[in-house]
Amino acid sequence: MHTWRRSLIRGKTPVALTIGNFDGVHLGHQAMLIRLKDVAKRLGLPACVMTFEPHPREFFAPDQAPARLTSLREKLKYLIQAEVDCIHVCRFNYDFARISPEQFITRILNRELSVRWLLVGDDFRFGARRAGDFAMLQAYSSANGFTVEAMPSVAIDDQRISSTATRQALAAGNLNQARKLLGRPYSISGRVIDGDKLGKQIGFPTANIQLKYNHPPLSGIFVVTVHGAMKASPETVLPGVASLGVRPTIHENGKPVLEVHLFDFNQDIYGQHLQVDFLHKLRDEEKYADIDTLIVQINKDVVQAKEFLLTVQNL
Repeated sequence: MHTWRRSLIRGKTPVALTIGNFDGVHLGHQAMLIRLKDVAKRLGLPACVMTFEPHPREFFAPDQAPARLTSLREKLKYLIQAEVDCIHVCRFNYDFARISPEQFITRILNRELSVRWLLVGDDFRFGARRAGDFAMLQAYSSANGFTVEAMPSVAIDDQRISSTATRQALAAGNLNQARKLLGRPYSISGRVIDGDKLGKQIGFPTANIQLKYNHPPLSGIFVVTVHGAMKASPETVLPGVASLGVRPTIHENGKPVLEVHLFDFNQDIYGQHLQVDFLHKLRDEEKYADIDTLIVQINKDVVQAKEFLLTVQNL
């Protein structure tokens, strides 16, 4: 596995390539990766992925960009798990945004990456002002030594699988639908950092998970399971309840915070990198009159979370 994050490297070996943002690496993306690997194997080529950082919409209009489903680290993890041979992370900046569609094909795809087979989504656009499309790729493919294929949309229960559909499910608190679209529970990964220690003071110590972005795709109180808390047993999954939001009872204008209370757990995990899987939404965030009222509600949340986990275990 090779990952290039800074600049494209002139390819000496011809490759099979797919291009996209791959936010969430949902089942539609996974179908593309399967197709890529199948054709790459048949042609005897490395299976490569090109993606972008930041997302172009984040670059041009950060205040209007959609919530990220995955950080770059998480996205790379899922792409690596898909067993592709190499990943090119293109730094999206003004220089990259100004590349014409023709230059993208002749310079990047042909000369720099030596693409011999290319797979794109059926709605793929590229180049300055998004002027390039599948028809242009077809028109230029022969002269630039590659063939191109469009991947049709993938649907489940008559719904097109997409990052947008996944965001909508998460925003609505429909974690079961998000799980169907992703093929796994939605998760957020991050390092445990120092917080204000309020949870410990009120009897519910929490792990404060560092968020890479201040616009998560969901908010509220959730039943979760956590990977990575047990150093001696990394595969152990621990249950808990999580709060993801601005904590209106504590702060008037707070930034989103992810705090996880692990049941029956009392170890120092500062600095560890955890993966939090969101299983079920208990409720929205609320602003309570005082801390005592908040404590009463947290007790109810813990009871409901444990009841939910027992129900799942008994299914």
